[in-house]
Amino acid sequence: MTIHCDVAILGGGTGGYVAAIRAAQLGKEVVIIEKDKLGGTCLHRGCIPSKALLRSAEVYATIKESAQYGIETSGAQLVFPKVQERKEAVVEQLHQGVQFLMRKNKITVLSGKGRVIGPSIFSPKSGAVAVELEDGEMETIVPAHLIIATGSRPRVLPGLEPDGEFILSSDEALTMEELPASLIIVGGGVIGVEWASMLNDFGVEVTVVEAANRLIPTEDEDISREMQRLLTKRGVKVLTGSQVLAETYGKDEEGVQVDVQKGDETETISASKLLISVGRQANVENIGLENTDIRVEGGLISVNEHLQTNEPHIYAIGDCIGGLQLAHAASHEGLLAVHHLAGEVVHSVPNHLIPRCIYTRPEAASVGLTEQEARERGHQVKTGKFPFQAIAKSLVYGSRDGFVKVIADEKTNDILGVHMIGTHVTDLISEAALAQLLDATPWEVGQLAHPHPTLSEILGEAMLAVDGQAIGI
Repeated sequence: MTIHCDVAILGGGTGGYVAAIRAAQLGKEVVIIEKDKLGGTCLHRGCIPSKALLRSAEVYATIKESAQYGIETSGAQLVFPKVQERKEAVVEQLHQGVQFLMRKNKITVLSGKGRVIGPSIFSPKSGAVAVELEDGEMETIVPAHLIIATGSRPRVLPGLEPDGEFILSSDEALTMEELPASLIIVGGGVIGVEWASMLNDFGVEVTVVEAANRLIPTEDEDISREMQRLLTKRGVKVLTGSQVLAETYGKDEEGVQVDVQKGDETETISASKLLISVGRQANVENIGLENTDIRVEGGLISVNEHLQTNEPHIYAIGDCIGGLQLAHAASHEGLLAVHHLAGEVVHSVPNHLIPRCIYTRPEAASVGLTEQEARERGHQVKTGKFPFQAIAKSLVYGSRDGFVKVIADEKTNDILGVHMIGTHVTDLISEAALAQLLDATPWEVGQLAHPHPTLSEILGEAMLAVDGQAIGI
């Protein structure tokens, strides 16, 4: 059977289904093809389940520290299967919501594996998609435009491939039925530190091994140092500038062992399990790209500023093109692609102006350039920093750690970057992102009367601190 439509979307993750909804809102006939579940990695194996677990870990940690709030507790017990049940309930409710949105917007959803095919009697140009449905039947989708949104999967290390028992990726870790006594996390990037924070709060003995000389090496150095200080203070062992020697990996009835090399020194570390957290790999294989003129470079689909591939009627968005590999970045790209194929003028937001969030305890968030990046680009930099311990609402929350750092250009006074670590900063970063998008100066943001007492006051104070005008310190 052949189905003709205006827009076909290969992949029903966050980027794909958001693009589908916007295309339908613009009056397009839309078909979305998903081999697993609508919502993709973010909803089922990433953002949402991990944040649900992190919230349970935060609640558990708060209960254990409740005496500082004047509340004596006894007998509090972590029941991890219940934690997992809550996580699944959150995911399922959101999954049903996505399915409802597909019905509401009259989007055709095909459950099956899609593969791009070349020109044929059905379509004079590449972009048609052959779909093998779950029941084995075949469908051919012939769209005027195709959006590839196939996402990514956890990257593996040769010799340390996940087995689901002793070696885990984040996919397997999310479905653990019980917590290990101890865990080695290979990789101290965003995903690695989130798992370290979560499992430490759950009472797991955690060791993080990071090849770079600091945790979260893509973030501002001040944020990295504070993150490492706070995790270490909580009991997480952090080994930076260190390489796991995969060939030394071993396991027995007590768990796993592996050698870690730092400079000329090598030590053997052991734990119940090992979690590989070394980034993600784009899903570009077995989707028929060889039947097109689409370029794949470095394992990523190449696109132009409008998210078009070498085949102008075929777009690609999200993790499969690299970039930030964030759900909200994929959604933004999906909207841009749809508006462009609809013939509208679009204005994309540069990657460095898309907020980045880390859901540790406390959280970290950033937008714009790091101080090092700003200097490397030739900016004369001035900075302002303000601590959470000087913010009343932070003391009310019982979380005084962290700070907000603002980076500005000495000549133009433009905001170049904002970097935060502290309680609920993932909810504060959007104001900073909007300020940068609108080319605001620190002084302008500092003039806003931030309500008191709120955590948002820290952004105004940090902006004023750039020119030495902060009030609270």
